[in-house]
Amino acid sequence: MNNSKVYFTNMRANANMNLLQKLDHLLRKAGIENIDFKNKFAAIKLHFGEPGNISYLRPNFAKVVADTIKELGGKVFLTDCNTLYVGRRKDALEHIDAAYENGYNPFTTGCQIIIADGLKGTDEAYVPVPNGEYVKEAKVGQALMDADIIITLSHFKGHEMTGFGGAIKNIGMGGGSRAGKAEMHCDGKPVVKEELCIGCGACQRICAPGAPKIEKKKAHIDKDICLGCGRCIATCPVNAIVPTAWNSGEMVCKKMAEYAAAILHGRPNFHISLIVDVSPFCDCHAENDAPIVPNLGMLASFDPVALDKACADLVNKAPVLQGSMLADNIASNPSEAAKHDHFHNVSPNTDWISCLEHAEKIGLGSCTYELIEV
Repeated sequence: MNNSKVYFTNMRANANMNLLQKLDHLLRKAGIENIDFKNKFAAIKLHFGEPGNISYLRPNFAKVVADTIKELGGKVFLTDCNTLYVGRRKDALEHIDAAYENGYNPFTTGCQIIIADGLKGTDEAYVPVPNGEYVKEAKVGQALMDADIIITLSHFKGHEMTGFGGAIKNIGMGGGSRAGKAEMHCDGKPVVKEELCIGCGACQRICAPGAPKIEKKKAHIDKDICLGCGRCIATCPVNAIVPTAWNSGEMVCKKMAEYAAAILHGRPNFHISLIVDVSPFCDCHAENDAPIVPNLGMLASFDPVALDKACADLVNKAPVLQGSMLADNIASNPSEAAKHDHFHNVSPNTDWISCLEHAEKIGLGSCTYELIEV
């Protein structure tokens, strides 16, 4: 079996070729032109960044990708799904406001924004998982499933639960509806925080089997009736309904890989990751800590597993930036430095390789790759 090809370019630039031109050159060398975009809807799945965090990808990079797709005849849009947690991106209106605040809009990127799982995060498709071991039917933002072609544009950085966030997390966790995100994170059924509940009945109206009950102006959920779908979590206007029985980091990684497999199955897909501003934690935080390694480069591949593995390898070979959380953690426990696993040294309880190994096992891609510098 041939190694998957991952194309790489560094972050050096000069008067003859700036970084945006280098990204365009990388996309074409990696083969994006081999995709038939003509009159097809192409979703660029990315993370708009939680306001307050400034390590997310600049919209300039998204414009390069969008312009390339438009040149090739595609109907392109930027997309993400609403968040499970309570923040500035938990519903479509706030989500679009956050994207605009962070510089993502039709004027800066040349294309529209569509929040894939709709106004409240309940606009979802139920998608079979090929070779799924833990998830049989993924709950995915409908607009993502309506697209003909999926492109991921990922900011490669650390993550406190999955070790790092790359292409698989971008499309797998990011592509899940609010209920889908709950399924990946948790095995339990939701419960109501009565002190927050206003007894409005929104949870009752969204629930087909009728698990939520209103008594004395407070809701509670009958666990014998509840199917655990999580739609009540998304529809509660005061965020009084929360998931329970949170999964281990390893299980989150494996379910995330299965969601990615469901979303990408049967459609052309292409993946881009930028190793820049490598913060220790996710862009979902409303803040970002100092980068843990220098800016390393831009990568692209048709194989999201190979791409994530190549990015992880490059980061783990990179020098540690002093003054970062990574440097502080290594200084406090020097024996950990010998492992050369920067993600583990930042978040010791994570197991990022489990995601890639499981993704390879279910046929999403290969951990074996050839790195081609362009």
